[in-house]
Amino acid sequence: MFSELKIYSRPPAVADQFYPADATQLAALLQQMMAVAKPAVQNKIKAMIVPHAGLVYSGPVAASAYQALKQQADKISRVVLMGPSHRVGFHGVATTSASEYSMPFGPVRIDRAATSLIATLPQVQQLDQAHQLEHSLEVQLPFLQTVLSNFTLVPLVVGECTANQVAEVLELLWDGEETLIVVSSDLSHYHSYEVATKMDRRTSDAILNLSPEDIHYADACGRNPVNGLLLAAKQHQLKSDLIDLRNSGDTAGTRDRVVGYGAYLFSR
Repeated sequence: MFSELKIYSRPPAVADQFYPADATQLAALLQQMMAVAKPAVQNKIKAMIVPHAGLVYSGPVAASAYQALKQQADKISRVVLMGPSHRVGFHGVATTSASEYSMPFGPVRIDRAATSLIATLPQVQQLDQAHQLEHSLEVQLPFLQTVLSNFTLVPLVVGECTANQVAEVLELLWDGEETLIVVSSDLSHYHSYEVATKMDRRTSDAILNLSPEDIHYADACGRNPVNGLLLAAKQHQLKSDLIDLRNSGDTAGTRDRVVGYGAYLFSR
């Protein structure tokens, strides 16, 4: 059961850390990244996997997926956004009592009807603490606000749960072309450039083959929502396309301890 909590606006948690808090500076940075993103034409995108580090690190990779989304931006009115929990340990999938996410570009309204719909599932709980400081969802919002003209958000932080439990949530929210599913996940963490490149290629192959059984603890911080999406994509007969695969050693960091980033699009 969900507790009766006061509806509120969830303030930014990582502005001026993961991305500029100033709207003008943020817009300029995103415009720059989108302008140089690898071109990708993909019709009827239903879902995406994109990374969630600081924008100087993972932003160029994420931008490649969001650039492809522009071609159908006018058809999307709701985004189901899933990411892993980095700060709060819990089982299942966490919603929030917030009515909106407050962001430098303005508020992002939360789809409370969708939140109520999935509340019937036993693995879903309302847990504001999981959202309060979580960056995996927040860093996607500036991209979404840049590409989409008007949308509501279903923000879901994923704790320890199975691929089946995640897929069950996605199934209730799947709907038609108006609904986009975005899973926020980085790949391997803090290996050498050479080791990370090999690990991330294996993980990437698993994503492309829709094989959640091949993605394990050290392969991706968002493995739980990723694996749930892969299961749902297989059930809906979607195919996965790799748009970009790099790591922090390719973008803005050193190559001794890197974090992997991949961008993937799912479509029929």
